[in-house]
Amino acid sequence: MRTRIVCLTALALGLGLSLSAVAAKPSHKPPAHQAAHGPTAIGTFGDWIAATYEQAGQKVCYAFTRAQSSTPSLPRRGDVVLTVTQRPDQRDGVAIKAGFEYAPKAAVTVQVDRTGLDFYTAERNAFARDGKASVAAFQRGARAIARSPGPHGHQVTDTFSLKGFSAAYAAVVKACPPPK
Repeated sequence: MRTRIVCLTALALGLGLSLSAVAAKPSHKPPAHQAAHGPTAIGTFGDWIAATYEQAGQKVCYAFTRAQSSTPSLPRRGDVVLTVTQRPDQRDGVAIKAGFEYAPKAAVTVQVDRTGLDFYTAERNAFARDGKASVAAFQRGARAIARSPGPHGHQVTDTFSLKGFSAAYAAVVKACPPPK
């Protein structure tokens, strides 16, 4: 199950990055691993973008934002993205795409105001142990600060804006309501 979540979240993160690239460059072609029609934008809400895509005949909805700041600056580091995903069989999937590969069993902590959230890692992604608690903290907070071990022993700090999160989250829940 964990492998499936890792793969699905990595796909959602990749689609989220492609959505903004499509918005910036209309001639951009999505990577081959995406659904035939690619992501469909729901809207932009403050610093968050919400979108949907279809996977295995089911609608998946997600909202994402890129890190506003990252320290230290790491050469060749990829995009750093925070995503919340809604699927029919998994609600409130919260993930961070790090832009580098984590060491095995690395731990990531995310601080939202006074709330500390624990994330576990798999390859280039970190996943909230409690998605529901993460979403609740994001709805109350102004920013999320992720701290993790990075390459070559560096401590990495990524800061994400939560401006617009509540509206983006409401939009993805409306687009992908929980099963009845």
